[in-house]
Amino acid sequence: MNNTSYKDPAGFVFEFEGQIYRQINLCAAEDYDFLTESGLYKKLTQKGLLVEHQEVSLSKKTACEFYKIIKPAQIKYITYPYEWSFSALKDAALLTLKIQKTALKHKMSLKDASAYNIQFCKGKPVFIDTLSFEKYKPDTPWAAYGQFCRHFLTPLALMSYTDIDLNKLLITNIDGIALETAKKLLPFRAIFNFGILTHIIIHSMSQKAYENTEKPAFKTARMSLFEQQALIDSLINTVKSLKFPKIYTQWGDYYKNTNYSEESFQEKKDIILHFINKVEPKSLCDLGSNRGDFSRIASDRNIVTLAFDIDPVAVEDSYLYMKSNKETNILPLLQDLTNPSPAIGFMNEERKNFSSRFQCDMVMALALIHHLAISNNLPFDNIAKFFSSLGKYLVIEFVPKTDSKVQHLLSSREDIFDNYDKETFESIFDKYFEILETINIKNSKRILYLMRSR
Repeated sequence: MNNTSYKDPAGFVFEFEGQIYRQINLCAAEDYDFLTESGLYKKLTQKGLLVEHQEVSLSKKTACEFYKIIKPAQIKYITYPYEWSFSALKDAALLTLKIQKTALKHKMSLKDASAYNIQFCKGKPVFIDTLSFEKYKPDTPWAAYGQFCRHFLTPLALMSYTDIDLNKLLITNIDGIALETAKKLLPFRAIFNFGILTHIIIHSMSQKAYENTEKPAFKTARMSLFEQQALIDSLINTVKSLKFPKIYTQWGDYYKNTNYSEESFQEKKDIILHFINKVEPKSLCDLGSNRGDFSRIASDRNIVTLAFDIDPVAVEDSYLYMKSNKETNILPLLQDLTNPSPAIGFMNEERKNFSSRFQCDMVMALALIHHLAISNNLPFDNIAKFFSSLGKYLVIEFVPKTDSKVQHLLSSREDIFDNYDKETFESIFDKYFEILETINIKNSKRILYLMRSR
């Protein structure tokens, strides 16, 4: 059983012979069959909102509560909400609400509204939990309303009104950010957004009022279908009203302040293309991708590309560019490589860590080595070992001390980096990689390497 789904009595996800499957238990048979019979499954999959699946038979022994086995369309790279840009999380929220609104028209409802039920595939969010659907129970509130607010609305509101980095609270709050926490962190001006006032502030006060009562509000409340549809519309309008904040970050305008000439910048692209053509990878991780200029050299050639960066402005811009250009082979993601996403949840097994999820044929680390080695005091040995754990081939740019960007880093601190030089770099990386090719970038002091993991 996959440790992300053991809490669901309706079924569970498991891996068999390298493929992902989902077992449907007998207790969920009626809801699962109605999903198909009502036409909801067909409607959602035709629109690309729900992952498609096939019913299959396996030689694998199944549990006694077994009803059916389905094989969903396989998604290679699993990402988490705290790795998404603001607009990616917003799109995932709107997808969840659109699915709930469609489900109600087919006399069904989402019993779960977890952000982890969404993945990004071919440039778009898609719902992956087939067992989250149940028959609509007349005159009852939406069972997943509170979860939706914790997983989507509170992080989006905090990112929009308080600090763009507060989506990281999802790492330590696996079931979403509590309404009371959001209420304390939101500025006073947030109450003038009627949706925030209703779905976070008043909702939080209501929860607190019923904390010590014997009959929780959810079990005694009644809500007509019309009222639930109005609730969904209100949530949609609230999510749409939240905007990416106007902020300046260190790397958001990186390419406006680069020390490359136009000729050097283009040559760097040509060299990377040469390395990519030489290796012909099917997947690529670009570490420190910024807005994705170099990532798209790969994705434009139908190579599945994960573009990681620490800067929320750069990742937001790259995601919006992906959307507007309908790109299907790139996914911009937030990641701090000096503190990558950890394994979290019960026994640290519900959500996997960064390294175990992102194995690629090729890794790119451009204009990154000096930030890791100098800004963060990471030894070359640690960096090389980390890169070798992610992929077979490495394209890396060495930036010498004489480079203006390195000099800028050293201007505010003592130079204690006696071993930061080309010879030491090559010697240590040679323990983990075979250096296949080395090319100096014209009109620059920088060097590009193509390496293969030993």
